[in-house]
Amino acid sequence: MPWTTPTLKDVRKLTRDYVITQLGAKAMIPNSVLRIMSDAMSGLTHLTLLYIDWLSKQLLPDTSETEWLDRHGDIWLVNADGSTGRKVATYARGNVLFTGLSGVVAPSGTILNAPNSVQYQTVADAVLSAQGATAQAVALTAGTVGNLQDSQPLAIVVPIVGVESASLSGSMSGGVDTETDDQLRERVLRRIQQPPMGGAAYDYEAWALAYPGVTRAWCFPNEMGIGTVTVRFMMDDLRADNDGFPHEQDCADVEQYISTKRPVAVKDFFVVAPLKQFITCVIDELVPDNDSMRGEIEVSLNKMLLEFAAPGQTIFAAWKNYAIMSAPGISSFHMANTEDDVMQSPGHMAVLGSVVYD
Repeated sequence: MPWTTPTLKDVRKLTRDYVITQLGAKAMIPNSVLRIMSDAMSGLTHLTLLYIDWLSKQLLPDTSETEWLDRHGDIWLVNADGSTGRKVATYARGNVLFTGLSGVVAPSGTILNAPNSVQYQTVADAVLSAQGATAQAVALTAGTVGNLQDSQPLAIVVPIVGVESASLSGSMSGGVDTETDDQLRERVLRRIQQPPMGGAAYDYEAWALAYPGVTRAWCFPNEMGIGTVTVRFMMDDLRADNDGFPHEQDCADVEQYISTKRPVAVKDFFVVAPLKQFITCVIDELVPDNDSMRGEIEVSLNKMLLEFAAPGQTIFAAWKNYAIMSAPGISSFHMANTEDDVMQSPGHMAVLGSVVYD
């Protein structure tokens, strides 16, 4: 039977019974010295048992709290950047275009304000020409909040004589939030349950997951031929604007890191992004049918795909039905398209395209 911490009432009774047994007494008189002492001792004992119960949860990573989970992570995990444990937030980087008078210098260390309320600082001088000049800048706040889309206007905090404007040249990217407890716990358990085997399929997945921003990874041995290894991965937070699918440069970076870990005897090694395959759900007879209910359904479907979708994985109609029925507040519905969504190739992966309500 699983251990459960005794209640204070149970501990008090056991303590009183123990004192009576040791003294050979027949009964314990209320408010006597012995009763008061035994009750005080039972309180201390109960606190000790509560601490032991709490401590027992911290000693195992599947139930430990944040501080202790970090300790488990530091023991078990080594990340792509050489750090141990939880993957820390990273800073977004990108290029800033300065325009103004030719010959004017926008010095390194120039601070810029962006529409997302994040400040950026240049890390190199920019000597303006007739077309302007670019300099790399880094966000001063870590995390995805620092990522910006192309051509966003920037405001120079301390005006520079001769510099008229500043804006992004390309996107500001690479900012990743600190790894969550659930993500860290999953990696620790994976490391314990699947110890390194010098190149097993799950080793490649673990190496990919050690890279900043990678949240899911899959390994496919022999997909491109005997002796080959193919790795696909997702960046659900960093590339949320792309449905979590990594960019070409992300694949190159992850491939470069895994190449420092993988066995040299592998014939050919590939790191590629999954291919999007949009799926559609057609729902009628929805009760209740309102904007709030429709929003909950789409959230539930996306949650299901986050858990079950994988490259080449068929999305069964039963999964979609269960996800819709799990939406809070729903009473009934009818799924008009009841076929399973079969992926076009081992590299295709399901993405929610549209939900049609008839």
